[in-house]
This record gives sequence, structure tokens and C-alpha cells, in this order.
Amino acid sequence: MLVPLTRQKFEQVVPLIATGLQYKYYWGKFSNFLQRLLISVVAVVAILLVTFVFKLEFASIVFVLGVVSAFFWLWYPVFQASMRNLQCRRYKYGGFFRGQVLDWWITDQLMGKTETVNNKGELVIVENREKQINLEVGDDTGFSIQFVAPLRSAHKVITRGQIAEMVVMSNRADLSSIEEFSDIYFPNRDLWVSDYPYLRRDFFNDIGRRLREDQQQKPRRRRRRVED
Repeated sequence: MLVPLTRQKFEQVVPLIATGLQYKYYWGKFSNFLQRLLISVVAVVAILLVTFVFKLEFASIVFVLGVVSAFFWLWYPVFQASMRNLQCRRYKYGGFFRGQVLDWWITDQLMGKTETVNNKGELVIVENREKQINLEVGDDTGFSIQFVAPLRSAHKVITRGQIAEMVVMSNRADLSSIEEFSDIYFPNRDLWVSDYPYLRRDFFNDIGRRLREDQQQKPRRRRRRVED
């Protein structure tokens, strides 16, 4: 089932400003925080040195630049997530898709390599690998997508035939060509499968609940009574 979303609904479910989950995604590990903090410190020191050496008198501008630089470590994840959201919102049309899991499988993805030296002084290359879950989701019209996300322990409840929901994006009004799609939600398990959390999950769940209620409330055709 594919239901077109109004532009208003599409922009509600795909936010412009980063949500808490999106901010957490780009916050990253402690090493990422240290990198941003180092950039903040270097930027503030550079601004102070330039101001002192050239004796700049633009106090208000220098103050604003100083504040922005000092809090770079804090606001930069918001900027990263918002830019990623903007890439989705550039599509003209969105739709709510409900299908089922056609197939799933696990792969081992090479994420990178690190060179180190062992106790004997020999160069050793360590491969950084990550297990990923691959999902094929489709419906009875023949439409299907393949989705890849990092494997989590919660994914063990996923089985073939389970209902799966997502938002799809297109530049065609009839959604005949899907350009992008969001993370996947399994309503029967209240489970999200994703790498990056694209959606406002409260709005998305509200849309899915209303569509399910609409389907259940559709009037059934009454049988004609045969009179003797």
C-alpha cells in the first residue's frame, strides 16, 4: 500500500531541524566530541590572536564569532543532521508505504582498515568489520526496496511476512519513481530498523495509526436479504 502525503504532512514527518535522536546520531563517540572541542579551542584562540595583532575594533562581530566558535562542539551535530534532513526535503513528494518483509539476510561489511605494530615490531593491518542486516521489503504490486542497516540484537524478532512501514520520496506526483526512503518501522513489534533516524517518529506513528483505523472502519458490503 502506498498513500501520498500532503506537503505539510511530509514536512512534519521529515523535520528540518534535528530531532533528539538525530542529534545523538551525529554527536558520535567520545573521540568525535574531542575533535569538535579541539576545533572550538583552536578557533577561539585564532580569533583572539587576530583581534590582538590587528587591533580590530569590531567588538560585536568578534564577540559573535567567538561565541559561535566556542560552542562549535555543541551546535555542529545539529547542523549536520539538519543538512541531511534538507536533502530529503528537497524531494517534491512523499508517500507512506506499507508492505511486508520479503526476505532478509546478514552480511559482514568492511568499514575500514587500521595499521598498527605488534610486540615484535611487525606491521599489522586490522580490519574494522560490522555486521549488517539486509531487508527486502515489498508489496503485492511488485514494488520492492532493499534496505541495509547495522545489525542490532533487537533485529532477531524480524521474520519474513512481517508488516513494514516507511516513508518514500520522489520527484513525481504519482510516486512512480522512488528516489529515497526512510528508516523502517515494524508496528507489530514497535521496532525501528535504521542507520540514521530520518523521521519524526511521533508524527509517523500517528499517520500509520490513522491509516490502520481507516482500513478497519471501511464499511463492509451488506449481503442482500433474500425474501421468500
